[in-house]
Amino acid sequence: MSAAYSLLSEEQFLCSICLDVFSHPVTIPCGHNFCKNCITQHWDVNVQSQCPMCKDVFDRRPELRVNTFISEMADEFRRSAVKKASSCSAQKYANSGEVLCDVCTETKLKARKSCLACLASYCETHLEPHLRIPGLKRHELINPVKNLEDRVCKKHDRPLEVFCKTDQMCVCLFCTESEHKVHVFIPMKEEYKAEKAKLGKLKAEIQLMIQERLLKIQQIKQSVKLSKEDAQRETADSMQVFTGLIQSIERGLAQLIDKIEEKQKTTEKQAEGFIIELEEEISELIKRSAEVEQLSNTEDHLQLLQSFPSLNTAPPTKDWTEVRVHSSYEGTVRRAVAQLQETLSKEMEKLCAEIELKRVQQFAVDVTLDPDTASPFLILSDDEKQVKSDVIQRNVPDNPQRFSFCNGVLGRHSFSSGRFYYEVNVSKKTEWDLGVAKESVIREGKIRLSPKNGFWTVWLRKGTEYKALAGPGVLLSLKSKPEKVGVFVDYEEGLVSFYDVDSAALIYSFTGCNFTEKLYPYFSPCGLVDGINAAPLIILPLCHTN
Repeated sequence: MSAAYSLLSEEQFLCSICLDVFSHPVTIPCGHNFCKNCITQHWDVNVQSQCPMCKDVFDRRPELRVNTFISEMADEFRRSAVKKASSCSAQKYANSGEVLCDVCTETKLKARKSCLACLASYCETHLEPHLRIPGLKRHELINPVKNLEDRVCKKHDRPLEVFCKTDQMCVCLFCTESEHKVHVFIPMKEEYKAEKAKLGKLKAEIQLMIQERLLKIQQIKQSVKLSKEDAQRETADSMQVFTGLIQSIERGLAQLIDKIEEKQKTTEKQAEGFIIELEEEISELIKRSAEVEQLSNTEDHLQLLQSFPSLNTAPPTKDWTEVRVHSSYEGTVRRAVAQLQETLSKEMEKLCAEIELKRVQQFAVDVTLDPDTASPFLILSDDEKQVKSDVIQRNVPDNPQRFSFCNGVLGRHSFSSGRFYYEVNVSKKTEWDLGVAKESVIREGKIRLSPKNGFWTVWLRKGTEYKALAGPGVLLSLKSKPEKVGVFVDYEEGLVSFYDVDSAALIYSFTGCNFTEKLYPYFSPCGLVDGINAAPLIILPLCHTN
């Protein structure tokens, strides 16, 4: 029967009326099969006894008898289908990791609990005795688990109930009376709680490690992004520099060619002058030669003696022996290359300086002055962008952050990482101090500006004396007097640089600085000398690009 069933399809066992597997199948005279109840109800509703499939009409309602062969085939199909569904269900649960009931015989249902005493898992139906019978109610039930045999002592065939602290393993009660007798034991629940607490701590540590690594990934991605931006910027700057150098070379070459051509034209013009003069003399000499020839052929004594004195006079010629048309080009290329090299060096220095200044200007920040740090001899503008000195001490609140004697003031905002840049107009000043200071600098009394004391500054004195206060100071030789001074700081790099903005020239750089505190922009317009140096230091507005 099973072999026969395997050759038939599911559709052959379905009733065309209820579309389910045949129940008490009957065969009507036309040969079609239906469930007995289905065809009977169909004929009860309809006036005619007609086949629902082929529409054949019978004169009278046929007598219906169950087709035993089809009935047996349908029953076999139904059992096989149920068995297949059960197998698929069990496989589904097995594949999904679900624990199945150990008691179910046909269709394995999902287990609801596992019993540590019985070492078996039960579905909701087979679990019922453990919830009802007093003896079974004392069994310990847990959420369904697989491999319950692993919870049994291999030596004594008893449940593992306690934890041996000495050997760090779970044992049964018989073990506590035998080989583990002198060991230290605690209930498994206590060890479970302790280990679970450790797991919670470990989980937190792992999560922290994950977060740290995710943060590191973001940092690396950000570094790659910044590196890409730097590479693009460097490429653009390189193109600008080399394009400028190429243009300088092309200009130098054009100038050299023009110079050579001009020199050649001068030589040609000089040669033309010589040639014209020589041709004129040749004409005169030819004329004189003809006269000599004519006179030499005469036989008239008187005529020869009378004409010869006039011919004896020297012709109007000059000595051409030392006359040369010579234009030397020797050394022209060498001199041109030397000059070009000097030009390129200056051009390259200028271009690099412009690019460097442009690069640091990308880190421009909005700097304002902090009135709470300003010396009593300073006057700040309402917008906190200008500061100038006064001979009269102002009445200001006593503040430990204030410079008491030195005419100094700090910026309002500090910086403890990254890079920042600002510019100050010093055009009308004869003396000034500019730079940065760390938060902990001394502000009482006279102050010596130096990195050792927490100041990285450059100053101007007497209108022309520039010095980097590096402790000891470094005199600076500047090609021009700066009207705008740019200050750039790279905190991590330990760099403080000063620029002449208009000429894009580097004034001075403090390098290798070890910054560990907050840094503040530092300004001092210095004092008044006979009314001179009254102009303010002015913080210039810049656009943020970083």
